Amino acid sequence: RPAPRRKILVFRAPRGTADHLPEEQKYWRYIESKAVEVAGLFGYGRIDTPAFEDSNLFIRSVGEGTDIVEKEMYTFEDRGGDSVTLRPEGTAPVCRAYLEHGMHNLPQPVRMYYFCPVFRYERPQAGRFRQHHQFGVEALGDADPSVDAEVIEVAWELMGRLGLRDVQLLVNSIGDSECRPVYIERLRDYYSGHHDRLCDDCKDRLGRNPLRLLDCKVETCHALGDEAPQSTDYLCDDCREHWGKLSGYLDAMALPYVVDHRLVRGLDYYTRTVFEIQPLDVGGQSTIVGGGRYDGLITELGGRPTPGIGFATGIERLALNLKRGDVPVPDEPSPRYLVANVGENARTAALELAVRLRRTGVGAILSSGTRGLRGQMRQANALNIPYALILGDDEIEKGEVVVRDMAASTQESRPLADFLAETGLN
Repeated sequence: RPAPRRKILVFRAPRGTADHLPEEQKYWRYIESKAVEVAGLFGYGRIDTPAFEDSNLFIRSVGEGTDIVEKEMYTFEDRGGDSVTLRPEGTAPVCRAYLEHGMHNLPQPVRMYYFCPVFRYERPQAGRFRQHHQFGVEALGDADPSVDAEVIEVAWELMGRLGLRDVQLLVNSIGDSECRPVYIERLRDYYSGHHDRLCDDCKDRLGRNPLRLLDCKVETCHALGDEAPQSTDYLCDDCREHWGKLSGYLDAMALPYVVDHRLVRGLDYYTRTVFEIQPLDVGGQSTIVGGGRYDGLITELGGRPTPGIGFATGIERLALNLKRGDVPVPDEPSPRYLVANVGENARTAALELAVRLRRTGVGAILSSGTRGLRGQMRQANALNIPYALILGDDEIEKGEVVVRDMAASTQESRPLADFLAETGLN
């Protein structure tokens, strides 16, 4: 009787996650380099926070009635019995760090940026995964609308430096704790009159978070939003003054913004200014940048009243839009030379040459295995290496090296000392 066949386990990345392979890394490095460049231009310093936090941090900051808290957070009890949550967004941890480290004693506003993975159990979509990565900025400690304008400019400048041109900037004000309750009641009254046309999710949101009905993408709900009450019509005097000043600053900066009365954002902590950047040719599901002001968040976390504003953008979604727009992205640095060898005695000499090249900052790899010369040249072509350096017993005896131009398929023998001198190795 034959032995039973052993089952082969095929492991795959969990649904909603992705491997970012070497050929994709040029987009990530490009985005990171431009983001750091822009952050430095505006005086933002980097902060890194833990990948998980006390679950109450997000329940108090994001809001119990939000989809993130109710449906999307990865929450578990650790071995010590504490409830912890994988970070679903970047702002609350930065605010927690601001409080914990007494940053209110620093010159205000404190300007910080971050790169981090975030975790949300949601339906995977274009450029958005259950584990995705964000770049974000936060400016804490100044309520002036000029800071709002600055943060919006950071986001817009990043789009320009990345080469993303076909995008639009959407801005709105959703008021604060004084005036927004009145607006929410007007929204609830309006949508209650059209209850039979609402999708099931919006019927549920109507009682607990009517603002969310404005950005529902279901066709019938979306159409209702056209005639819905507008938040800017219900602003209190302070919020109206803030909105007017911000609009004036954006005009003075010549930023091409559009007022979008549907724009509310999805987290409870937002107040007054909210904004997004979206591609012109794709619907709101592909928002590239989202942010806004959150003046009550640090108070909610136990600190004294501290205004703040920030935004986040998904690295995966940025990369997707770079590809869609055929934006030229520089390739990752790659070796200039493949050092080939013919004969056992040449192997050590080739290794030494590769080491010398690398130690002076010249990219080089040693041809692998025991391939013949033709196989080593195929390896150079497969790796897109422009030049091969060939060492054999004859070259070692004569003190020479063969330099082969892989694109032109030409080669010449040169004194090794001359080659090293021209390369800066002597």
